[in-house]
Amino acid sequence: MDTPPMSLTCAQCARKLGDLVAQLPVNDIEETWKEVELTAQQLANGLRVRDGPDDNHTMLGKTLLPQNITTLLSSALNGTLIPGASRTAPVFEILRVGANLCVEHDQNRGHLLEAGFPQAVVSLLEGYTDTIPEEPQMDPFPMSIAHLQVVKTAVGVLLNATLTYEPVRNRLISLEVAKTIFRLSTALYPPAAWMRTTSNLHLLDTSPTDITFDRIAESWTIRAGLSSWAGRLISELQDDVHPLFSQDVLPYLVQSLIVFTPPLLAAPPPPHFAQPSQLRTTLLNTDFDLLSESCSHLESSALDVADVRLSLARGFTFPAEHHDIPCFSAMLDFVEKGKYPPLWYVQSENGLEGGDVSKKEKAFDDCKAAVIKAVVEVSGDDRNLDLLWDDSDDALPGGEFVSRMVDWIRAFVNGETSGNGRDDLVICATLSLGNITRGESHSTILLSQPYDIARLLSSDTLLAPSTDIKLKHGVIGLLKHLAQSSSQMPSNRAALSAAGVIQLILRSGVWDDKSDFMLEIVQVNAIGAIKHLCNNSADNACNFILEPVDSQDPPSTGLSQLLAIVKRSDTVAIKSEGTRIIVNLIRSLWTNERRDELISEEEQQARQQKRVKAIDALLTPACAEALAALIGRSAKHLILINEGVVALSLLSMHRDGGALVLNALTAPLPVEVTPSSTGSAPASTTASTSSETMDSPIVFSPTGASSKMPSVRHAHDQLVVSLKSESTPAEVRTNICAFLGQISKRGTGDGLQRLKDATRPILEELVSVHGQSMLWSAAKKVLDMWISE
Repeated sequence: MDTPPMSLTCAQCARKLGDLVAQLPVNDIEETWKEVELTAQQLANGLRVRDGPDDNHTMLGKTLLPQNITTLLSSALNGTLIPGASRTAPVFEILRVGANLCVEHDQNRGHLLEAGFPQAVVSLLEGYTDTIPEEPQMDPFPMSIAHLQVVKTAVGVLLNATLTYEPVRNRLISLEVAKTIFRLSTALYPPAAWMRTTSNLHLLDTSPTDITFDRIAESWTIRAGLSSWAGRLISELQDDVHPLFSQDVLPYLVQSLIVFTPPLLAAPPPPHFAQPSQLRTTLLNTDFDLLSESCSHLESSALDVADVRLSLARGFTFPAEHHDIPCFSAMLDFVEKGKYPPLWYVQSENGLEGGDVSKKEKAFDDCKAAVIKAVVEVSGDDRNLDLLWDDSDDALPGGEFVSRMVDWIRAFVNGETSGNGRDDLVICATLSLGNITRGESHSTILLSQPYDIARLLSSDTLLAPSTDIKLKHGVIGLLKHLAQSSSQMPSNRAALSAAGVIQLILRSGVWDDKSDFMLEIVQVNAIGAIKHLCNNSADNACNFILEPVDSQDPPSTGLSQLLAIVKRSDTVAIKSEGTRIIVNLIRSLWTNERRDELISEEEQQARQQKRVKAIDALLTPACAEALAALIGRSAKHLILINEGVVALSLLSMHRDGGALVLNALTAPLPVEVTPSSTGSAPASTTASTSSETMDSPIVFSPTGASSKMPSVRHAHDQLVVSLKSESTPAEVRTNICAFLGQISKRGTGDGLQRLKDATRPILEELVSVHGQSMLWSAAKKVLDMWISE
């Protein structure tokens, strides 16, 4: 060696490495690699200085150095997966050169990428990954200090090359390096493994007498640092476009959740870590960082990757899906039983300070919230319905998942959980059950014993005015799903009615005049639940209309609350869906019920009197105008026009209803439904779901073509448009004709004449064009009535 490596400048070291590259084909011996090691070490050390008199980084990046270190790395491996014992030190120093060359230097990041250095580092890490077991292990994978340093530095290279530099980042994403890094780092640093083992950190051929605590501490320090860098790299690679993880990584992701859940959480530390120390604090922090990252990845993967949602649900039923690791159950266990680590609260000068602990507690709670979101997403995937709802065991209706969700609700209502601190369990349970409760059979199971969920959900604990809006969202959403089956299953409606669901919702304050971004969603769900419960039920209709809400000051009724929210809301879904409650109230009260032979004559008379009072309460301008506005704003939703027409037609049958209806039809519509504001009306994507005509799905959206639509200033204008349009279903046009005939019997004056003048030409055209059909008959009947007047 002509010049001792320690006396070379950075430029000289770089040239020396180039010379050594040229020698390797004919001089691939240990002495050469020792020279590579020493030269690369000096160069890496020199590149750590960034503010020196010479800009070595920019200068060396433009030379052949990127290509040379790529060649050296490949030659050191010589076709093997990982470097041999004699090559770990040179590889380590070569990696240091690459890592330090590209720190905060985009030009050099580009040069290294062109030379293939990051790709070669990925291949090296893949080689290490191929040496670890396929399945996650509770104990750390044995590895020497030298190899640990190589792996950690390789991760550091990729991290430095990726930070703020899209080309390298995109290339690493294409190479799916996140999965490789996560598997490898988890194998080398399994969460909280230091709490369980110290003996198998090193290679199996290491003499027990050589395993001193200093070596143990050094190994854990490197492993913890590697885990930290791996987490940062994966975070850098993550975005909203490219999901990083597939379902294959799920068994690795849940390892952190398992160790933060009893019984592993309560295990005492091993003797080497029995006392507080800076290293123990570092390991505690690393464990928690892993938990935070895992929960975040579970949440984002469940949101973005359909196969992850399906795999989690499949694994809940078929354990072999994840090598017998119960991933979804582990998530549920963590949400329910996960606790803060006891060692967080050990006071010491090297331990966590009080403020740090408080921040960690809040962050831990956020981890649970992330997993809850993932659970809800899994339950919301339609493909998982048959996996999470299991009818195979009569002793456990709905299966294990349904039973567990109901148990969470029951425990909270019965005070078995720690107060409102566990309302997150109820939020998760109600949202999840709402997602998988489909149809009458599912609702019947939940409303029957042993669950009797109507009684649980009607608890004041869940729907008091002071209850958190997120909890109300889950509870009322589930009630809406249960109520959807009530018109087809009278027993389900009876269970919900007996539990006082309608009055409970009204007392909860969700229709109050408050400002909350989440409140509108809850209001729409509350409207949906009551809409279904009042459909084809005179008793529920009477109670909704007449019974005062005792929590209101001054007292109000359900009808007065409904009219108030429909009037003041700017949300189309609330206005239209709320008005559909009025439609159902009218249909229920105007329909003749079969006489109940089990009640006395006095009770029957009392019910009839109550019904008359409820009908009188609906015979108001406010109700008629709300129905007219429903017709006026629903040009693109003909089913709503039909519902408004049917309701107004029934209303006009009453001796006092004709004038009310006619005035509502001919009065100017509210500004919110006239063409000038149609395009700016708030949009909602809330839809009711049922197979009934009255409850057909309605999706509200902005009317982009409003300027091309006929002018609608009054409700009767919309009736004219719908009656004239050939795209309007014959059933709707027929109902409009019947309505015109009905209003003609009850209405008088200029309003009726204006209605006749506007519709007569259309009716005459219908009679001339539509021969001998239901529509023809209905139109002709109206014309004949007008002629005979």
